[in-house]
Amino acid sequence: MTRKMILVGAGGFGGHWCAHFLPPNMEDGVIEVVAAVDINPDALQNARKYLGLRDDQCFTDVARAFDAVRADFCAVVVPPPIHEQVVDLALAHDMHILSEKPIADTMEAAVRVADKVKRAGKKMAVTMSHRFDQDKTTLRAELRSGRYGRLDYLICALTTDCRKYGAMGFRHEMVDPLMVEAAIHHLDLLADLAGAPCQTIYAQTWNPPWGEYTGDSQGLALLHFDNGARAVYEGALSNAVGLYGWTRDYFRAECEGATFVLDHRRLERFVYDPSRTWADGRPGQGEEVPLIQQPKWSNAWLIEQFVQWLDGGEPMATNVEDNLQSMALVFAAIESSRNDRPVDVQAVLAAARTAVAAA
Repeated sequence: MTRKMILVGAGGFGGHWCAHFLPPNMEDGVIEVVAAVDINPDALQNARKYLGLRDDQCFTDVARAFDAVRADFCAVVVPPPIHEQVVDLALAHDMHILSEKPIADTMEAAVRVADKVKRAGKKMAVTMSHRFDQDKTTLRAELRSGRYGRLDYLICALTTDCRKYGAMGFRHEMVDPLMVEAAIHHLDLLADLAGAPCQTIYAQTWNPPWGEYTGDSQGLALLHFDNGARAVYEGALSNAVGLYGWTRDYFRAECEGATFVLDHRRLERFVYDPSRTWADGRPGQGEEVPLIQQPKWSNAWLIEQFVQWLDGGEPMATNVEDNLQSMALVFAAIESSRNDRPVDVQAVLAAARTAVAAA
């Protein structure tokens, strides 16, 4: 069944939705884009060019668009502080929601959004796109196979040269750009690869003198999961060079029976040999693991998954209720850095629920 959708946000990353994520699903008959919204009229040119929308399908006001055009769901691709407002309008117009991360700009707002969606009887998912990239999906399949014993710990690194003002757009003005806009993907991924909710996180974040950010652009974190697995995270937006940039990030998984190294989208497996001691290895010497093949990845695949969920399929792994775990990870990390102590991630989520219920 082809589902009708409205794109909210056609500029910035919304341009990638127009050019790359939506067209494959339009061609497959998964969706029909019936309208696009952006406060910048020039950004709507992306919707005209890539989606074939007419002028009467392009709007600069989201409320007017929702009033004028009927759709099954909307895709929210606008800055986080606006997410809750768009969700409210979508629910008032009987629409489901597929949103870019994060759910909202505060922990309490994220809980409010999840509660509103549940009360309305609608479905909402968050596009945690890194989790559904080809290389990470392949690594997850290897860890879940059970062939290599229990997972011991994970290491993840994102290092980029985005120090100059404007390199990350509006994110240079954010209080916590690394955690809210970058680490949210990687912390979510680490929890997914670990296969368990995070119990505690200890993080330190800062902004070096050369980082042209209002908030913290660099960070290190140590995570402990409910199943005993641990993880180390390195995140940097202000380095001299991007050794492990977006989609070319570094992961290492240490299991009882194997070490996995994912580096620049190449996955290697080093299998434990009990007959050897002090066994050495180096990148390039492991067994290359072929990446899983399929037509769609990342956001394009997530759009297809969302429509399948609307049509009665299994709930998406990144449904809004479950994605509160990722939000709690981020805000626990922020709290940890500010207070210089480990923070109970589940307590952060519980406190937000209590605050929202009492409001």
